Amino acid sequence: MTRLAHWFKDVEQAGFKSFSTLRKAITHHYRDILNYFHKRNINAAAESFNAKIKNFRMQLRGVKDKSFFLLRLTKFFA
Repeated sequence: MTRLAHWFKDVEQAGFKSFSTLRKAITHHYRDILNYFHKRNINAAAESFNAKIKNFRMQLRGVKDKSFFLLRLTKFFA
C-alpha cells in the first residue's frame, strides 16, 4: 500500500499525461484492486456471463422485444 502511494507521488512529480491517466484509473478502482490482494476476489465469473449474454444477443441479431429476450435468456441460461 505504501509502495502505491510512493508511485502516485512519483507520477505526480514526473508530469507525464499517460501516467496521470493511469493513476486516475487506479484511484477510481482502488477498492477493487485492494480487494483482490486481500481476499483474491475477482469478477471473472460475471465477465464470462456477460460475454455469454452478448454472444446470445448477437445470435439473435439484436433485440426488439426486451421482455421476450429476457424470457429466452432465463430459459436458456437457467
